[in-house]
Amino acid sequence: MYWSEQADSQFGVRLNARQLEAFDWYAAELQSWNQRFNLTSVTDREQIEIKHFLDSLSCLRVMHPEPGARIVDIGTGAGFPGIPIRIACPQVHMLLVESIGKKAQFCQHIVDELELTNVAVIHSRAEQVGRLPEYREQFDWALARAVANLPTLLEYLLPLVKVGGGAIAQKGDTAPAEAQSARIAMGVLGGELAEIIPVELQGVAETRHLIAIRKSAATPEKYPRRPGVPGKRPL
Repeated sequence: MYWSEQADSQFGVRLNARQLEAFDWYAAELQSWNQRFNLTSVTDREQIEIKHFLDSLSCLRVMHPEPGARIVDIGTGAGFPGIPIRIACPQVHMLLVESIGKKAQFCQHIVDELELTNVAVIHSRAEQVGRLPEYREQFDWALARAVANLPTLLEYLLPLVKVGGGAIAQKGDTAPAEAQSARIAMGVLGGELAEIIPVELQGVAETRHLIAIRKSAATPEKYPRRPGVPGKRPL
């Protein structure tokens, strides 16, 4: 089954011809840039489609973004999950945050060449972005994939989410244990566990998981702490 058919059958995401064209070009550019810069360890075309594109779109099992919804992708790397979600949902506003310059540059290249409107790329650390008034508690959803253990990750995500919004952490088999270990962090930062959803991807042995967190109360002003501290001293 072609990956886009899986996106439809598993996640209810239907892609038109123009969107599929954008994904094809994105995959080719990722392969090309990866020959010069280490953007991803996944270089096979089919694996890019499954492990990057389809995996990114799995977030839409939890999110059902309204037109104009604001989404932030923390530690986006080569644009995952943010850019595939933006291609599939052109009505949303997306902020991509990446601390590594070459990866941020690649994301900006993709955004520019595909003429993706309402998308911004910031070369910065999550802890810095979370303290900026224009971004703090301004987003309907905050997303992250393979960035940090959940107690640390929540300190990156939840300060950016408005009360009533949500965060999604994409994880592997460690998801249930990480969710348990992050209960203190959730409470401190104003979040609560909504659900953990297993995701099976064709050809991927490991079960993926979406950890969904609701933002139920404002995050105290002291969070996020200064860069590096959440990783060294998780809540």
